[in-house]
Amino acid sequence: MTTQEILQAAQAARLPLALADTDAKNAALKAMAVALIAAQDEILAANQRDLEAARGQVSDVMLDRLALTPGRLTDMAKGMREVAALPDPVGTVLRKIVRPNGLLIEKTAVPMGVIAIIYESRPNVTSDAAALALKAGSACVLRCGKEAWATCHAIVQALRAGLRKMRLPECAISLVEDTSHASARELMTADGLVDLLIPRGGAGLIRACVEQATVPCIQTGTGICHVYVDAAADLEMALNIVENAKTSRPSVCNAEEALLVHRDVAAAFLPMLKQRLVDGRAAAGMTPVELHLDPAAAAIIPGVPAAPGDFDTEYLDYKLSVAVVSSLEDAVAHIAAHSTHHSEAIVTGDKAAAQRFVTCVDSAAVYVNASTRFTDGGEFGLGCEMGISTQKLHARGPMGLAELCTYKYIIHGSGQTRGDASAAMATPCR
Repeated sequence: MTTQEILQAAQAARLPLALADTDAKNAALKAMAVALIAAQDEILAANQRDLEAARGQVSDVMLDRLALTPGRLTDMAKGMREVAALPDPVGTVLRKIVRPNGLLIEKTAVPMGVIAIIYESRPNVTSDAAALALKAGSACVLRCGKEAWATCHAIVQALRAGLRKMRLPECAISLVEDTSHASARELMTADGLVDLLIPRGGAGLIRACVEQATVPCIQTGTGICHVYVDAAADLEMALNIVENAKTSRPSVCNAEEALLVHRDVAAAFLPMLKQRLVDGRAAAGMTPVELHLDPAAAAIIPGVPAAPGDFDTEYLDYKLSVAVVSSLEDAVAHIAAHSTHHSEAIVTGDKAAAQRFVTCVDSAAVYVNASTRFTDGGEFGLGCEMGISTQKLHARGPMGLAELCTYKYIIHGSGQTRGDASAAMATPCR
């Protein structure tokens, strides 16, 4: 099918999905989870083909994003079941107003309609997006990167088998067959066919969508995330947080990319950092973290001299930019200059410093004494997420079910008509 045909089919699925009740949607999600595991052999075989084609073309870290295992498939199915267990947002009355004339006005959550997702090489996005869109009563049109197409196609075929079993339209979940830039542009400009576009990927993809889209677009994903080690930090706690934020999975958007250390603790903390992230990892046979150091940090420990653009780079790799700052205010100013407004953390035992940091840092998620790796729909109790919004309208942070709905005002009356004494003299609306 062409991209246009896929979008038209998704539009046709809008009404059946909007009419599906909570039990029907939950049953479909559970059937999709079962079908995903039943198709494990086909999905893993497709994933092996994708991995073989990508090997040598992308970094090992990016290969890890692409790779599926039986355990990761089990987690994907678990995520779908968790979405089924969440409250249904559709039909929720967000606000109720009773007017003096007796009109009852209800601001009510309703499905978005057709949600398009452009993403790169993370196959789990396929099931996450499908599950969330379905529970929110919307059709989803998925456009993955060419490196992951065989895997995503196998996943979508399994999910559609679950939909067929529950007699919901298969075209509620579609995968664009064309992985060229032309199909991405087609989704960005599909006015009247796409109600919301969500890009999930690198800075280039997100920038292209934001600049070129004529349909409503959410800015997501790019994560230049900071950890600031304050003068009042517990240094062992700080070391554990930095290690987790950087090395637990460096290829994801909530991984730490920049470390700021207060000058009062830099001489003590930076040697600990090098021992843990560089020397200790190398001795254990793990990939050491390459430290990109500003002049003040380089005066304390050896590393790579930081280039001018390093603090504006989302590495998605075992690399970390490190700077020494003279105050909390300098740390906040540095974050304001270089952050993508995703996730930032302060490690401190000073409650006043923590409060000042969370007030002054303008990011979607701001942590006190915890790793940035928690910025995730599942970790926030939202179920799997559609992405991390780094903008302020209409959604911010992990996009769960509520953020995938829009709303309408439903007004209940008993024959009221509007009277306006000045109507005869009013200027008509143009």
